[in-house]
Amino acid sequence: MKKTFLATLQYIFFAALAILFVWLSIRGLDHEKWEQLKKAMDRAHYWLLVPVFSLLLVSHWIRSLRWRQLMEPMGYHPSRLNTFFAVMIGYFVNLGAPRLGEVVKCTVLARYEKVPAQKLVGTIVAERAFDVICLLLVFGLAFVFQFDILSSLVKDYILPVFRNKNGETAYHKIIILVAALILLFIVLKIIFSRFGHINLVQKIKDILIGVWHGLISVRALKNKPLFFVYTIAIWLMYFLSTWCGFFAIDETSRLTLADALTVLAMGSVGMILSPGGIGAYALLVMETVALYQIPKEPYGQALGWLLWFGQFLSFVIFGVISFILLPRVNRVNKKPDETPAGYTA
Repeated sequence: MKKTFLATLQYIFFAALAILFVWLSIRGLDHEKWEQLKKAMDRAHYWLLVPVFSLLLVSHWIRSLRWRQLMEPMGYHPSRLNTFFAVMIGYFVNLGAPRLGEVVKCTVLARYEKVPAQKLVGTIVAERAFDVICLLLVFGLAFVFQFDILSSLVKDYILPVFRNKNGETAYHKIIILVAALILLFIVLKIIFSRFGHINLVQKIKDILIGVWHGLISVRALKNKPLFFVYTIAIWLMYFLSTWCGFFAIDETSRLTLADALTVLAMGSVGMILSPGGIGAYALLVMETVALYQIPKEPYGQALGWLLWFGQFLSFVIFGVISFILLPRVNRVNKKPDETPAGYTA
């Protein structure tokens, strides 16, 4: 009963979060701006969703290959097709039930392959850990190639926090911040060491330990360079699909490859903040393109919602197709006296 209540509460929270971000992304629309947004969407080049879909599909396929590679040190070799189907089903489920998709894709693969679902948890943690590192790298590259844009943000929004009324550097604020960070580190260390028996503290420790184990698990891979090639390729596809999406709106078609780095970084944060990125993705994209002198309303909004819709539609279409094909493919491949196809593929 308690678990059901907590799960329900979690879904209500994420649903409310999605509604909040959707409202934030459209709250500035009056009747005139709404009409402008409709016109911008009407003039959009929707045929560009085809190459965007193709790039996203390639990224999903590569992600399934990377996940499959993480299973090899445990002695499991599921078929590539079953692994891909499981990944897409996981994405699809995540749209309505955040984080449940990770569990579902493990159980789906376990059903059709000789891979215990509980042993796949570590591979999921490893994937997420490297995705976080890649996201940080994207932010770093964006800062390097978009230094003038991002430094202006720091100058306008962050530096003023550390200045006094006269515009001079307030050293006491910097000292307070550093002291607060040191104090936070000490408090966390005390909590983990003295209150490790508490369930919540233990869960946090397990998560941190799991992330660390996920990062170092790559050492057991036979072909480590291939793992990093897969990881770079996944994010390269994300990057190219974002850049390709710029051309769907005439007013954003002048944005460059370097600009796509910043949009990708901020859009990825949006995908994390709300279920399936609904609302949050469009909001952060429209705020980001405004840095390039493109009106947030309607063109930033139009781009944000189009890019999000392309990803959402890819999850729905490929997810539904995977639901349909997975049992059929395995029924066709399986013969009366054979184990299911893909155990040693």
